[in-house]
Amino acid sequence: MTTFKPRETLTEQVARHIENLIAFGQLRSGERIYESAMAKQMDVSHGSIREGLLLLEKRHLVRNVPRKGAFVTLLDEYFVRSLYEILELYLTHTGRKLARQWQPEDMAKLESLHGRMKDCYRRNELTGFLELGIEYTQASLAYADNYFIVSAIEDLWPSARRCAFVAFQSGGNRVLEDNLAHMEESIRAIKDRDEERLALILERFAQQQCRQVLEALADAQARRGA
Repeated sequence: MTTFKPRETLTEQVARHIENLIAFGQLRSGERIYESAMAKQMDVSHGSIREGLLLLEKRHLVRNVPRKGAFVTLLDEYFVRSLYEILELYLTHTGRKLARQWQPEDMAKLESLHGRMKDCYRRNELTGFLELGIEYTQASLAYADNYFIVSAIEDLWPSARRCAFVAFQSGGNRVLEDNLAHMEESIRAIKDRDEERLALILERFAQQQCRQVLEALADAQARRGA
């Protein structure tokens, strides 16, 4: 039976385009987003840009300021620590459920994604690696079974993607290798249905990623000040 997939709305297309500009650093932290320029660039109406920006505000990438306009959310230490603190709580909670309840098809998907990420690493395909990493984490949430957690994490993914790209740009292969090692370790814990070990792995990894992003931001700040 074919699953019906509704066509992506214009608002979603606009939001996805601006999200990519922010995630990959083409729109910088704190930068103003000019509706007229963006509408001309994308060949859409001002209303479509405005709706897309409202959606991105919900996803924590944009801050709409009355009578001043839209600005890219500041990527600073407070934002990064807040993001990874809440991701750590959500992922360890859902990871425990996954370790208890996973089925063979879940493991097959996780191992396939891990294998594809290793291929991206060997080919030095950073964007592909990053997208598969997000897909891997989303697949691991199959047993979250909590409307509010799933909804909250969906809104946090764009910021996690943005932060991951900052860390990858700065740390290079070391960051990619850390990601692969974490996944191998977590897959072994899931296979063993060891939820305590998996929770510790996820906690340690969230903290490690937070440090890597903060180091990258500090390095960028030092270069600007040099």
